[in-house]
Amino acid sequence: MPIRCEIVSQDRVVFSGDADIVVLPGVEGEMGILPNHAPLLTALRYGIIVVRKQGEEQYFTVAGGVAEVQPDQVTVLADAAENVMEINVQRAEAAKRRAEERLKAGVPQDSDEYFELQAALRRSNLRLEAVQRYRQRMQRERRE
Repeated sequence: MPIRCEIVSQDRVVFSGDADIVVLPGVEGEMGILPNHAPLLTALRYGIIVVRKQGEEQYFTVAGGVAEVQPDQVTVLADAAENVMEINVQRAEAAKRRAEERLKAGVPQDSDEYFELQAALRRSNLRLEAVQRYRQRMQRERRE
C-alpha cells in the first residue's frame, strides 16, 4: 500500500503522486516516511526530498518549509521546491553570481538584504549541487 505525497511550493504543485517511501530533510536530520507512519509535523531544512516508487527515485530540492505526515499522506509546504530534472543550471549559476557580487559590495550584515542574499546563495548552491549529484545519476539509470 503506497503513501500519497504532495510537494507544494508557494506558486505551484511540484509533485503529486503515490510513493513507497518519502525521505525528508528535517531540521533534526533526514527521515524516511513509509505508509502507516505515525502522524507528525516537522520543519524542513534546505535539502533534497527523495520520492521512491517501485525502485525509481525522483529528487526535489526544498528550501525550508514544513511537512505534515499522516498514515496515508505526506504533505510538504515548501518555501521553495523544484524537481531536480527541471533545474535551469544557467539561471542557478547567474543567481549565485548575483548574490555573491552583491554580498562582496558590502551589504550590512544585520540588514534584511544581507539575509535575503544569503538565502539566495544557499538556494543556488543547493540547486547546483543537486543537479551535479542527482541529475547525472538519474540519466545514467534511465539508460541502463
